[in-house]
Amino acid sequence: MSSETYAAVRQTAVWCYRGGSISTEPRINDRIRVPEVRLVGPSGEQVGIVPLAKALELAQEYDLDLVEVAASARPPVCKLMDYGKFKYESAMKAREARKNQAHTVIKEMKLRPKIDPHDYDTKKGHVVRFLKQGDKVKITIMFRGREQSRPELGYRLLQRLASDVEDLGFVESNPKQDGRNMIMVLGPHKKKTEAMAEAREAQAARKAEAKANPGRSQNAADGEIAEGEFAEGETSEAETAEAPAEASAEA
Repeated sequence: MSSETYAAVRQTAVWCYRGGSISTEPRINDRIRVPEVRLVGPSGEQVGIVPLAKALELAQEYDLDLVEVAASARPPVCKLMDYGKFKYESAMKAREARKNQAHTVIKEMKLRPKIDPHDYDTKKGHVVRFLKQGDKVKITIMFRGREQSRPELGYRLLQRLASDVEDLGFVESNPKQDGRNMIMVLGPHKKKTEAMAEAREAQAARKAEAKANPGRSQNAADGEIAEGEFAEGETSEAETAEAPAEASAEA
């Protein structure tokens, strides 16, 4: 390593140590410091190796930027493009990629060994919803007092729940005792990305339906009111018909 290269590396290391950061953006236009470049045209056509001055002249002629896209090549590869538009499109692609990125979430549902049937149905409904969303579910059976001597109650309850939701999920981690609790993990058959895509499609369908039928909900409400008024009218007529009969009986 030459003394000049060593000095440059040392200066960069000191700068980074002091809190600086190395830019990851490509060099453009006047920041490119090489005698010649391998030039790529705006439509991707190969122009060839040209002097840097010629490449900058073409960039001005096309009203575009000269962007270094492969700095490690010899000579570096540069392309004529609208750099502002390129950065915007790259940012949008990265944003869309983050939006579609699946994050595995583990939900938790706690039950008691002697849970009430209604409470069980409610808890199971939550588990079904989580699995449909593509999330894992950690099921915890909490034992208290003498219940700790009956672990089979918790085991049977977990097996029952796993059987009830087997169309949506599978047992990823078998029931195991953890202190006073018994734990089982259910995994979804559906991937998170698929669940997110289906949710977006369902939301779009609901919006389209609401836009196509803006007065549907109001008409339904009006229909219910009309039916209520009609039923009330029938009752009033019946009461009116019964009134003379009651009066005659009293007479």
